Amino acid sequence: MKQPNNTTIYNTALYLRLSRDDELQGESGSIRTQRMMLREYAHEHGLNVVGEYIDDGWSGTNFDRPEFQRMIDDIEDGRINCVVTKDLSRLGRNYILTGQYTELYFPSKGVRYIAINDNVDTLNGDNELAPFLNILNEMHARQTSKKVKAAFRTRFANGAHYGAYAPLGYRKDPEQTGHLLIDPDTKWIIERIFELALHGAGAAKITRILMEEKVSTPAWVNFQRNGTFAHVFEGAEESKRYQWTIAQVKSILKDENYIGNSVHNRQSTVSFKNKKVVRKPESEWFRVENTHEAIITKEVFLQVQEQIAGRRRVCKNGQTQIFAGLIKCADCGWTLSYADNRQNKTPYGYYHCGKNGQGLGQCSMHYIRYDVLYGYVLSRLQYWSEQVHRDDEKLLQQLLNAGNKERSAVKKQRAVELKRATKRKAEVDGLFTKLYEDWSLGKITEYNFTMLSERFQTEQRELETKIRELQEALSSMEQTESDAEKWVELIKQYASPTELTTELLNTLIEKIVVHEAVKSPDGCRKQKVDIYYRFIGKID
Repeated sequence: MKQPNNTTIYNTALYLRLSRDDELQGESGSIRTQRMMLREYAHEHGLNVVGEYIDDGWSGTNFDRPEFQRMIDDIEDGRINCVVTKDLSRLGRNYILTGQYTELYFPSKGVRYIAINDNVDTLNGDNELAPFLNILNEMHARQTSKKVKAAFRTRFANGAHYGAYAPLGYRKDPEQTGHLLIDPDTKWIIERIFELALHGAGAAKITRILMEEKVSTPAWVNFQRNGTFAHVFEGAEESKRYQWTIAQVKSILKDENYIGNSVHNRQSTVSFKNKKVVRKPESEWFRVENTHEAIITKEVFLQVQEQIAGRRRVCKNGQTQIFAGLIKCADCGWTLSYADNRQNKTPYGYYHCGKNGQGLGQCSMHYIRYDVLYGYVLSRLQYWSEQVHRDDEKLLQQLLNAGNKERSAVKKQRAVELKRATKRKAEVDGLFTKLYEDWSLGKITEYNFTMLSERFQTEQRELETKIRELQEALSSMEQTESDAEKWVELIKQYASPTELTTELLNTLIEKIVVHEAVKSPDGCRKQKVDIYYRFIGKID
């Protein structure tokens, strides 16, 4: 397009961009400032402004920005032959892609490019500094990314919650940024979900129950309070409010927010250039405990996690094994495997140690028939049910005495181990101090000091871990009256049980430990089975 005096008419796009990271860095490049600068430049240089293209809140490390792409479309349609930005960094902070646009794409389309502050104008030929400026802009983006991540890590360490919404059951503290408060209006929903899970219900069953009971979903709660998700609920049927999903329930059951912990860094972008979100391994999660008030106790949460990990499976014959995940080998600790004996006229099921099977031969069979185990466990629960209904106060005292007796031997052993570990830790600390003194006086070489120093430091760390674990174990062994009361209240719910169910077993029993059977001289087969009950452990 030429004027009569042979001067080119530059139909110009004013491109403006500002990312959230730029705002954090306090750059003097607001959209308003950029617009004023670009308009003034266009006016002074006789550029015909076709339009303004503004990407506010978009990173410069990639070019999938809506207004930038609209500008490219207009270039392809021949509407634009000049692009003006405040500087090269507004065009982009990825030096490879930015260079491709400034050095390849724009010239191939006959587009003049101007970066005002960087003195770049392709009408005057190549700017030798432009590639270096692009590299510096990318380095700036890289450093900004690091600073932002460091800021988030600081927030993580302080236990701050970040996200658009508080988890269901909580609300954001209006007086303290990043702090969660229990929401009395929705707390009961979380308690209901964990109660159902504690009694053996899986995520699918819990989902059905929530929908049947017309419990509001997290999305509906946010819509009612904040007006979000309007596109989902406005004009929708009432049933939409209660359309829970299995994924939602599973997420809540595994969410440590409900025991007062904040867990961060579970996902991140591939890099500061590639914004694809990827899930990080649990070893890289950032966990801060006791950052806010818990809705669920840690005991209940851990029990639910155990049940999820040992979720019941349906066997080939269609039966659901109610003991699955509960039965442990007394010698190796493995979960016993279920199998069917079909060689007899009357087939029957049995359990055996998995380490003995599949050619491993690392443990003995610990064989026990399903019907024998079923009968024994049912008889014990019937016995305790009878005792609690006969005299619950007497049973409570019996449980306390039995619990203390059971723990005394283990507690004594742990106390001895703790004393030994503490003594050895003091010895190693003394040896390390002496080693340092010998090295500083030149009595030992640098090589020997380094070698022995690493050895002592490794042992110090191992001893510190062992001491901490033993202290925690001893403290958890303290049998409290409240634990016994919990179990008594639980078994009261099951008056004279006549059959075993998944719910009954998960509610009352922590694990069932099966010992190897022993044959007496007269050929009689005897086998010891220990039942460890929730909260109170093993009792006779």
